[in-house]
Amino acid sequence: MLGPDDHYIIISADTHAGGSHAQYREFLEEKYVADFDAWREKYKNPFKDLKDTDLRIRNWDSDRRDADQFADGVVAEVIYPNTVPPFFPSFVLFAQPPKPEEYEHRLAGVRAHNRWMVDYVSQAPERRAGIGQIFINNVDDAIADAIWCKENGLRGGILIGAVPPTADWIKPLYHPDYDRLWAVCADMEIPVNAHSGTGSPAYQPAPAMPLVHFLEIPFYSQRPLVNLILGGVFERFPKLKFALTEAGCAWIPDLLATMDNLLAGMRSNKVGEMRFDGEIVPPRSATEYFHQNCFVGVSQPTPADITASQGIVGWDRVAWGSDYPHEEGTHPFTREHLRQVVGHLEPEMIQQLLAGNAAKHYGFDLAALQPYADKYGPTVAEIAQPLTSLPEGANQALERSAAQLAKSA
Repeated sequence: MLGPDDHYIIISADTHAGGSHAQYREFLEEKYVADFDAWREKYKNPFKDLKDTDLRIRNWDSDRRDADQFADGVVAEVIYPNTVPPFFPSFVLFAQPPKPEEYEHRLAGVRAHNRWMVDYVSQAPERRAGIGQIFINNVDDAIADAIWCKENGLRGGILIGAVPPTADWIKPLYHPDYDRLWAVCADMEIPVNAHSGTGSPAYQPAPAMPLVHFLEIPFYSQRPLVNLILGGVFERFPKLKFALTEAGCAWIPDLLATMDNLLAGMRSNKVGEMRFDGEIVPPRSATEYFHQNCFVGVSQPTPADITASQGIVGWDRVAWGSDYPHEEGTHPFTREHLRQVVGHLEPEMIQQLLAGNAAKHYGFDLAALQPYADKYGPTVAEIAQPLTSLPEGANQALERSAAQLAKSA
């Protein structure tokens, strides 16, 4: 039982890192270096804010990262990609899947990133769970890369991108052709991850395009969960571990209820005038599959996310995330954020959210992390103090939750 002076272990289930172009060059296969140099010379970063050196170096400077994380009370992390890998057209999570003519070079780029990630997490292996990238254009390549990530210590597993509806050269995630990949991941205990931002279609350029894109990100981010449940993947592979991150979780109960109703109607042929072959309908409810296979990395959780986690989502299915180094994340006000959204809960529940669930899903050793927590982590008493006002310079995460709390008061 945790006492007032005990320190919380904090594992962020959602952080981001990536190499600079110069660093990625060192991890490319030699035969692609000349092509990379030519590509790099022409590449222009569309994100002007990332030209600021201080924002950029947090992606790859290990010492700076540790200093920021420890100051914020975070002692371990699950690391998703960031930056722009070789031969990518844009930021890694927003980039469209490679077309057939792009595939060879883009694959070389993500493999360079994976080698970089192995090197990066090796600098603090007990505190960093790196996630490797794969493409699903070619299932044999995807399997080989998933195995490589596992064998080279990327215990965060693999990141699969949601397939945009405009990417008709790639089969959707519900297609049975991917069963060989899911089988390997289930058998080798390789976590499969999806992250918000992937899966959006290729929008036509227009002044309103960014507004439409950002409004629709949540819908497209949810599609991997829908595809895997309705495609029967979790029925065929009950041991497959799937995580969806930085998409919140307050929406999950309604989506599960919608899928439950759809599946029940399809089984009884009561969906309007439509009739369905019973063999295509998974035999269990979407809610059951979610609790069997799924896990949610809830970044910058709002009060609504916390409420949903205590209900149908399940407290054992969620893990807290900071989204470092992104500006919409909780850094450098993680302590204040936790006081704001979970400080009223029992300490054991808070510790499960902050570390216990992530440790179980991604293989962290909590005993190895405790000394770091005792040195850097907040105490139980500190987080139990209500946040009565926002600090000067409050970030987006604090402001979002404050607005939601004010609205519900």
